[in-house]
Amino acid sequence: MSEFREECGVFAVTGHREAAQLTYLGLYAQQHRGQESCGITVPKNSQEHVTEKGLGLVGDVFDSTKLQRLEGMKAIGHVRYSTTGQNSLMNAQPLSVQVSLGPVSVAHNGNLTNANELRRQLQSQGAILTGSNDTEVILHLLSRAQESSFVSGLKKALQQIRGAFSLVFLADNEIWGVRDPHGFRPLVIGKMEKAYFLASETCAFDLIGAELIREVQPGEIVRLTAQGIDSWVFAEARPSYCVFEHVYFSRPDSVVFGRSVYQSRKLFGEELARENNTEADLVIPVPDSGVAAALGFSQASGIPFDLGIIRNHYIGRTFIQPVQAVRDFAVKVKLNPQTSVFKGKKVILIDDSLVRGTTSRKIVQMVRMAGAEEVHLKIAAPPTTGPCYYGVDTPQAAELIASHKTQDQICEFLQADSLQYLSMEGLMRAVSATERDRFCAACFDGKYPTQ
Repeated sequence: MSEFREECGVFAVTGHREAAQLTYLGLYAQQHRGQESCGITVPKNSQEHVTEKGLGLVGDVFDSTKLQRLEGMKAIGHVRYSTTGQNSLMNAQPLSVQVSLGPVSVAHNGNLTNANELRRQLQSQGAILTGSNDTEVILHLLSRAQESSFVSGLKKALQQIRGAFSLVFLADNEIWGVRDPHGFRPLVIGKMEKAYFLASETCAFDLIGAELIREVQPGEIVRLTAQGIDSWVFAEARPSYCVFEHVYFSRPDSVVFGRSVYQSRKLFGEELARENNTEADLVIPVPDSGVAAALGFSQASGIPFDLGIIRNHYIGRTFIQPVQAVRDFAVKVKLNPQTSVFKGKKVILIDDSLVRGTTSRKIVQMVRMAGAEEVHLKIAAPPTTGPCYYGVDTPQAAELIASHKTQDQICEFLQADSLQYLSMEGLMRAVSATERDRFCAACFDGKYPTQ
């Protein structure tokens, strides 16, 4: 049960009479990527876009009345967890503006590492910025490009931004997709009959019955039309895929960066078992993020797997609670240990990651109170020592327990009998050892691929 915050999710469709309804479903499938706000934009005509958005979950913001107002064959959508900018309706996406070439709407997954620098430049040139998110910067750059076509202006704007950006646009009366040269965040193309789709994750395609065609490549611009897919390259590809998409963020039933997330997580558990030196009676996952790794660990080690902790799915995520006292209580409400499973047993607890350590400490305490004789915590990822600047709202380094405590000190803080992390070598073997340089693991090793 990670203490990381989410990122964002995007979705787009062209060539379907129920474009807004399918976007609603696509966002619903990607709700795990952002719970603060959501929105859908459609073209009213060639000169105007219509947007419905609000704070909260997709199912709460949208109802049949709002969806009926969003008519048309094209739509883009967004679910947001703020990594840059406050959680306010002004920052909710998609964002829409009028430029010389007509209306442009955009939804963004990622984070621009030079956003503050660009904001200062734009403001010094007289630009009026109404929100506090970095996506607005992209629209200003696009507006100032002064090119004769949308794709030319887009290329010019993209040359000025750095960091992580998987974007979907509604512009020039077409649907466009963009992925930064490093490909930090996923963006995939799907098809269903004559309709084409863009999404952050393939689980959105599974829900609506679309077929995965391919990924948008790093450094690529795509345009989806009734005739098919047009493509332009705006920068040389330098792949640095975010490994944390496989560790935690993506849904286990998604295929991300060409790999099954579920299979990656099982392999994390298998690698962890190969590095294991603990004898135990049971392997118990911390639900839900630790389940696949715990299965892999159990199968590789031969130690029986059991569901000793039951998760209550009808409350909010613990990290959303702003006060630590409330967060501590929420852990108890969310996770309930089964005494009949733990009593008198030496157990291995498997979780996906360890961030601040406060939630993990509460879980260890609960398992002890449920009667466990020994509690050995194993993390299916290396120690998290640094923040992410590419669209994941991680705490600052000072809040990351592994940045200032040794493994023994962390174990003592957690009040566990032992603590083991997956090694970097094991992590990279699980996602394919021959392609290590294609993955960004800066939150673990401090090797940031951009300035």
